[in-house]
Amino acid sequence: MEDVTTVSSHGFADDFEAVLDDTSVHRSTIGCVIPAYNEEESIAQVIESLLRQTRVPDVIHVVVNNTSDRTVSIASTFAGPHEIVTELGEQFTEVFVHDIGKNPDKKVGALNYGYTLVEGYDYLLGVDGDTVADAKAVEYLESEATSDTRIGGISAIYSIDEKPIKGGIAKFLITGQRAQFAAFNLHNLLRGRNMAVLGGQFSIFSTQALREVMKENHQSTPWVKDSEVEDSLLSLQIKSAGYLTKISPFARADVGGMTTLRALDAQQVKWTYGAIELMWPGQRGDTKGQPFHPNLRVRWLENFGMLTNLFVRVAFVALLAGSLSIGAFVFSPWWLLAPAVAIALNTRMALTMGNRSARDIVFAVTLVPAEVYMWLRLSYFARSWTRFLSRKKVDNWAMQAKAERGAGLGHWTPLVVVVAVIIAMAVIWSMLGPMVQSTILWIGWPIVGVVTVLQTLSMFFKLIRRQHGYKV
Repeated sequence: MEDVTTVSSHGFADDFEAVLDDTSVHRSTIGCVIPAYNEEESIAQVIESLLRQTRVPDVIHVVVNNTSDRTVSIASTFAGPHEIVTELGEQFTEVFVHDIGKNPDKKVGALNYGYTLVEGYDYLLGVDGDTVADAKAVEYLESEATSDTRIGGISAIYSIDEKPIKGGIAKFLITGQRAQFAAFNLHNLLRGRNMAVLGGQFSIFSTQALREVMKENHQSTPWVKDSEVEDSLLSLQIKSAGYLTKISPFARADVGGMTTLRALDAQQVKWTYGAIELMWPGQRGDTKGQPFHPNLRVRWLENFGMLTNLFVRVAFVALLAGSLSIGAFVFSPWWLLAPAVAIALNTRMALTMGNRSARDIVFAVTLVPAEVYMWLRLSYFARSWTRFLSRKKVDNWAMQAKAERGAGLGHWTPLVVVVAVIIAMAVIWSMLGPMVQSTILWIGWPIVGVVTVLQTLSMFFKLIRRQHGYKV
């Protein structure tokens, strides 16, 4: 483990230095659970990364559900005991592979099955079947978890390995997701390392906290099947039980990214829809204090920010088109201020990435790729709220699985809607008289200007705030 002098050079907060320096001599026990569904391309790397850890989990359970590929046979090549010598000494672990067959509860069912296998351990390490962690990830997570009994769970910093990605569109989408992860990680690190969502990709949970969650919420299992975002709900329940939910400033893991528009659409809509369902007052009886729960306040602010972004962009494009159509547009250099601040903020964010590449920097500096990706996110945001408000019952898990197989046409919905709206607005605009058109522009531009100024100020404050040496 790194000594205090090395840690201090990273510029991290003093409280984490104490964690690494004051770890108890008691060795905790860690049971790892890997829920896996059709992960034949990645499961070997995932298990190998766990066996290469400086702190190897005491047991590794691969729980395969609803699979139709070679996940079981590939994982089974690692089954059995492993004696491993690391810088922390000689360690022993054993890998078990469980094929639970057809499981209607999907990932949640696999997680709960895995919990029954490790509930006697001090910690449950949840790892997705496409997540590869850095060699010291488990060591860092355990060090902080054992340092404070108030901690109910800790998440690693997530990113995506871009090196294996092929194809222009896939590289663009992965770079956008890397930027999205970076912003999410940094936001949580700067909030006192308080994590609203302990992502299931690579997080460690106190089994004592999980038992208290089950008791307080009258659940027979830690994860419940009636939520689109099982990790968000569990994080909220852990927080409500009086525990802390944290993000580690050191532990890192690369997750599986979405390389097609179809798959990204399904994933982001599922995430956003599930978050809306969780935070909406009266939607769930077990989320007390909505919308004032600390974890849910973050969700409301995120959604308000996306709504503001949607309004500014749509209103600007509509007003610009209207002004040009009647020759009333007058360019002002002040409009360049917002893009300039956005470029500076995006660039600073890219520079905080621990594994940044030249593509990340270009993505931020040129602004256009980042803006295109923001429009994609806004389309997912709008589709999620539309689906929620329509009260239409949809299995978003099944839709994501279908999209990742290359099926489904839902990702074209936003484009069809945009085209229809543009045509409708053009027809309506042409039917209005010159006086009405001028009045709309006279009222609309100041409103957009004020909102843009407030947004720019918000970005500026984010740009100049201290980042305490964190790398995401």
